[in-house]
Amino acid sequence: MTTAPSQTSAPDGQMMAVVTTGNGGYDKLDYRSVPRPEPGPGEVLLQVLAAGMNNTEINTRLGWYSSSVTADTSGQSEAQETRAEAKEDGGWNGATPFPIIQGTDCCGRVVALGEGVDDTALMGTRALVRACMRPNGYEVMDNIWMASDFDGAFAQFVKVPASEVFPVSCDWSDAELATIPCAYGTAENMLHRAALGPQDTVLVTGASGGVGSATVQLARRRGARVIAITSPSKADVIRDLGADEVLSRDADLIATLGENTVSLVVDNVAGPGFPTMLKLLQRGGRYVSSGAIAGPVVSLDMRDMYLKDIRLFGTTAWDAPVFPNLVSYIEAGEIKPLLAKTFPLSEIVTAQQEFLQKSHVGNFVLIPPAP
Repeated sequence: MTTAPSQTSAPDGQMMAVVTTGNGGYDKLDYRSVPRPEPGPGEVLLQVLAAGMNNTEINTRLGWYSSSVTADTSGQSEAQETRAEAKEDGGWNGATPFPIIQGTDCCGRVVALGEGVDDTALMGTRALVRACMRPNGYEVMDNIWMASDFDGAFAQFVKVPASEVFPVSCDWSDAELATIPCAYGTAENMLHRAALGPQDTVLVTGASGGVGSATVQLARRRGARVIAITSPSKADVIRDLGADEVLSRDADLIATLGENTVSLVVDNVAGPGFPTMLKLLQRGGRYVSSGAIAGPVVSLDMRDMYLKDIRLFGTTAWDAPVFPNLVSYIEAGEIKPLLAKTFPLSEIVTAQQEFLQKSHVGNFVLIPPAP
């Protein structure tokens, strides 16, 4: 990675950004000066105040979404970083349009309105950006993602459609707000799609990750009984977030919980543990996923699925109520952020290296330099 000793100021008309130049290792992350974007018709420009960091950015850089990749991402090694190579289908919607500015999570302040944006009340507001966008409407599943299909928030400024900007009134810090969009949006979308209610018992795998910890909070908010799976060192934190029961990742789940004991499994781990999830589900139970950090290729016994009338939900495209719901939860004080650590934007390599150690609970956030 090309990096300056500090978060260097950019010349007039420019901004500092991390540009991901292709599939590969950390050398593909280039912190440099680039042209500052100008909002087009229907768009707004935001000064990025804080940008959350997720598995998504690392996976996209490595090309992990390609069908040619079958390994897990739960513990990426330096060897995996150096072996990464260009993949035509390595992004969320096919080939990633490199070079690209990544950064799916944005807390920003609106500083300019494009032609046709009549909502002048947006100017100067602190807001979150809905990263998953449905340009063809919510009747179809077509979706595009900030930082995967077009430039994102690992920069001093970002431009987005005005319809995707959601002002938030709360006393959270910028960094705390930046933990929300991707992790909590993904979690809320899974629970919304699977229609989680207070009558449910839900099992959450990978509960200490960004999406997992968000799911625990959001499921508890809906009144469900929550069973969470995480490492013993993180159990107390997950219990404090609202989990009724916390189990170790190496626990014998069948022996501990019994077959046919949960009504919903929220599983972004997958891998070798997938068959057990269907054994745990009750008749008519639901399984929902938006990821597979322990491996995307799983063993499925079709008899478990059809004999128990199990419903499987894949979730990438966010449904219409999801992001407005999150904003309302924040403003009502019904959820809380789980900010693990912040880093200057220029230290993105250090942040990603530490992120992959998986010793934290919650989210990492990058802070761009003030313009």
